[in-house]
Amino acid sequence: MLRLAEEIIKGRRLKRGDDLTVFFDADVEEISEGADRIRKALCGNRAQLCSIINGRSGRCSEDCRFCAQSAHYHTTCETYEFPEPDVFVEGCGQMEEMGVDRYSIVTSGRAVSGADLEKAVAAYTAMHAQYPDMMLCASHGLMSVEDMKRLKEAGVTMYHTNVETSRQYFPQICTSHTYEDKLEQIRRARRAGLEVCSGGILGMGETWRDRTEMALTLAELEIRSIPLNFLLPIPGTPLEYVEPLAPDEIRQIIAMFRYLNPEAYIRVAAGRVRFLDRGAVLFVSGANATLTGDMLTTTGNHTAGDRELLTELGYELRAYTGRRGDREWQRG
Repeated sequence: MLRLAEEIIKGRRLKRGDDLTVFFDADVEEISEGADRIRKALCGNRAQLCSIINGRSGRCSEDCRFCAQSAHYHTTCETYEFPEPDVFVEGCGQMEEMGVDRYSIVTSGRAVSGADLEKAVAAYTAMHAQYPDMMLCASHGLMSVEDMKRLKEAGVTMYHTNVETSRQYFPQICTSHTYEDKLEQIRRARRAGLEVCSGGILGMGETWRDRTEMALTLAELEIRSIPLNFLLPIPGTPLEYVEPLAPDEIRQIIAMFRYLNPEAYIRVAAGRVRFLDRGAVLFVSGANATLTGDMLTTTGNHTAGDRELLTELGYELRAYTGRRGDREWQRG
């Protein structure tokens, strides 16, 4: 694996037809070391922090089997409608002070339209006006090009839509929309002039072949922001009894994604809380970005602690500009 890492650093890119089975039973220490070498050589030591806020929760029409917000399942998920813009502006300001790079509103449902779209546009416009240095992202389902252009005009630079898993396994996870719907949404976002963030959830019963297929698809789509979630089974969903992945398997997955997507931001998202070291080992196994703070329906990691962790590992972060709790950080 280390020889393959050096070949990737020198310009080789893995493609369909290559033997990807080498990742299925790779030694976790060796593949992690190789992935970290690739990350350092091709991405440097800059790490990104991003934070998300739920803009509309629950009662989702889609039947994604992992999701607490689906109306098809009986969970304890909180439900509420789209708040007023000042809620998001306040949250954006807090994340700006904490040195977070990206801030995103995420909504349940197939798409955002009508009055909720107007609220979203107003929120992004206000955030961009008050915090122009914050990179704004959006995650609002299967939107039209025209509606996403409105988001771009309001200050959004990146649209998030996960492919979730491989094309082959997708029907086992969702039947209310298709894998092709996801790919078309990526194409629409780019036609609207937006960058794309796309990844998925691992540990839903997929095989290693599904995992490499997913990573390869993202490479072919030239996705440069790849969030990787590791299933935290939620009571009431069809996947509630799935056994969570072991930490070493999570490391192996992240490293594989780095080999196949050597220049992307590999963003660790849900599931990092399962690591006693706050996931430090993941950031020397190929990851160089993370979601910080709380997630949508599961708990995230505390932002100040994430900054401390990444700094100790030698990463460079956006400056911390304010005070939270009893810690004060200097701009730098």
